[in-house]
Amino acid sequence: MPRDTTRPSARPAGPPRDADASRARILAAATAEFARHGLSGARVDTIARRAKANKRMLYYYYGGKEALFLAVLEAAYARIRGEEQKLDLSAKAPVEGMRELVTFTWRHFLAHPEFISLLNTENLHRAKHLKRSTRIRSLHSPLIATISDLLARGTRAGVFRAGIDPVQLYVSIAALGYFYLSNAYTLSTIFGRDLTAPKAKEERIAHVVDLVLGALAP
Repeated sequence: MPRDTTRPSARPAGPPRDADASRARILAAATAEFARHGLSGARVDTIARRAKANKRMLYYYYGGKEALFLAVLEAAYARIRGEEQKLDLSAKAPVEGMRELVTFTWRHFLAHPEFISLLNTENLHRAKHLKRSTRIRSLHSPLIATISDLLARGTRAGVFRAGIDPVQLYVSIAALGYFYLSNAYTLSTIFGRDLTAPKAKEERIAHVVDLVLGALAP
């Protein structure tokens, strides 16, 4: 029986060259495509063309459209968690460290609007892709440990009240920026204010920092 050469999962012909760069190009192209069109609207052909790769290579590296979407999600989370760790918040005073975390989260959302789009898509799918991830929880463990450390040190120093759940706190920090940015156009229309203007964004992060630190005060 002749060999089936149409299967997209077959290994690309020829020796692998610069595999890391190829995977990175595919991931970057997929991130842009999924962020713009969602999972259902994204096209593998478009991703391959933008990545300057053939579809066979894409399937070989990532295994299919949904597996590629999961890889994009994991990479987006790994990026924000990795940048958080560079803040070295364990070396900061509690109030300073918390202010820096809140500000960083907001700035990251501003710099990476695709992150919000990807999360919107995954929530529409009830996180069915993230549920298959073998690394998503370990990615977030350092974040919760860092927040727990800030809270504990702040409580001992008398600058934070006791009994704050670190997960609840982070959800609130993220939500205060996420909701604003994901709904900026509708909110601007409703309230007759351009919430996308640079001045409005600066006012927003100042408000969020005050809100979070005020909630933590003893």
